[in-house]
Amino acid sequence: MIYCFLADGFEETEALAPVDILRRAGIAVTTVGVGGKVIAGSHKIPVTADITLDEFTAEDMQGVILPGGMPGVKNLYAEQRVLDTVNKAYQNDLFVCAICAAPMILGRLGIVSGRKATCFPGFEDELKGAEVTGEKVVVDGKVITAKGAGCALDFGFAITAQVAGEETACRVASSMQC
Repeated sequence: MIYCFLADGFEETEALAPVDILRRAGIAVTTVGVGGKVIAGSHKIPVTADITLDEFTAEDMQGVILPGGMPGVKNLYAEQRVLDTVNKAYQNDLFVCAICAAPMILGRLGIVSGRKATCFPGFEDELKGAEVTGEKVVVDGKVITAKGAGCALDFGFAITAQVAGEETACRVASSMQC
């Protein structure tokens, strides 16, 4: 199971586009509401999460997705259970995926140190020890980062390719006319 954490102020496109792509690929994805079941995105679009953080268990976790958006990233970073889950995923060689401002969480946790990574312009200093590439999407092992909302589809396809294979990612992209 891939878990996508949603906190008030998350960037809707950065969360929902990858979730949509992964589900089209047949990959199990669950959205987790941090602070409740209905989470308001940065553009005030309410999204009903599959489960709340209180219902979350990481027993079957394959990885995590952290969408960007402000103050969504700050709200994710303020929740210790989210940070513990991200660390657990990384320590167990599971997928750790973050887009836009969310790679700053990976930087603060030391996850991108010694790795290639990317983020929304202006957050580069938060990626402590990383080789910041400026590319739209960067895959470095099981750590996947992306720049922003305009890269959300590419981010979703990159995650899909890593989890289910390039052929599956291409099939889904073709079916979506990408």
